[in-house]
Amino acid sequence: MSGRNEITVSDASTADIVRRGHYGERGAKGQHLSVEEALYLIEMRNAVCVRAGKELSFEEIAAAFSKSSKFMARYFTYKDWRDRGLVAVPSGRKYEKPQKPESKEYPSSSLKLPKESIHATFFQNDMISILDEQDKGRNLYDRFWIGQFGSYKAADRGSLNKLDVYETLMLIDAGDLSLRNATRAEVASLATGRRPDFMSLYEVYCDWRAKGYVVKTGFKFGTHFRVYFPGARPMGASDAEQTHSKHVIQVFPKDSRLLISEWARAIRVAHSVRKTFILALPGRAKSGKKEIDYVLYHRHGGEADAPGRNPPAFAMLSLGEEEYLSGQELSNAISEASGKGLGLLLAIADRETAVTYYRVRRIKLKGSAHDYFEIDWMQP
Repeated sequence: MSGRNEITVSDASTADIVRRGHYGERGAKGQHLSVEEALYLIEMRNAVCVRAGKELSFEEIAAAFSKSSKFMARYFTYKDWRDRGLVAVPSGRKYEKPQKPESKEYPSSSLKLPKESIHATFFQNDMISILDEQDKGRNLYDRFWIGQFGSYKAADRGSLNKLDVYETLMLIDAGDLSLRNATRAEVASLATGRRPDFMSLYEVYCDWRAKGYVVKTGFKFGTHFRVYFPGARPMGASDAEQTHSKHVIQVFPKDSRLLISEWARAIRVAHSVRKTFILALPGRAKSGKKEIDYVLYHRHGGEADAPGRNPPAFAMLSLGEEEYLSGQELSNAISEASGKGLGLLLAIADRETAVTYYRVRRIKLKGSAHDYFEIDWMQP
């Protein structure tokens, strides 16, 4: 802010609090405050803030932004971080160069399917294919965990292998499966008709499958897929010990939008069953609108970090419970945080102004054309 728009504090005692508390940035007439900093000092420190010589009230400042996007969510998340004794500064300010944001590398192998001709019948209303060649169906299930042979968790109770629509298309694309009553184009058209984002989900499914992972429905956990690491074998298989999934995947296409409360619910369900929540953003991130609200200083060994002494740790994207978030907006925020050398925190303010934090950590999946992130609940 400059000229008549600069907000400062008027009394010396408050000015000292501002300097020592790392509020504002140095200007010709003292520490110049952002709107959120001024509101916080007025509400929590009874500070007197002025602009062009005129004292400003909380209501006067806030009212000017009453129609601005997520303004109060930004203020509530800023206030919560400050109330924890931690420093948050507007994203445009200069700061010490941080370390490279943390990422996590996942193992990778490859899927090598048997080169044999398989035939199946496709049931379009159920979006399931049935293999009636028992030996081939059993081989697919036991060796590659493709389909469901027999009954769920009881492969010996039955003699047929059932493929879901993702498995059906994958085997068609691999050249191993022929359908007696449908073409590949017909199956893809039916699936896309059911859900417009189907091809985005299918791309993610194939990406993980190609790298040796087993990918199954995540319906029971409120997500698109559950994932088993390379080497996993079916539950109930006679030649392998039972395996439990520890990861789930939610696909978030960049052109989709989701209510924040629904989005957070999926993460919470995954965590309640002790599964790592993976967010898939199909396609590489593109440059776009800036989304980051604050740069955050955290703590080391119980000691709060501060500008001039430590580098910042995170960038914050502030959100409200009743807002919608698009895949593109989240992609922009992740890219912007990474470009600043910071990890990303999603800070969600609910209707009671309580703030929940989610940490976003990039996954390195070798050779992938998509972006993947672990999202974990975090207590600052």
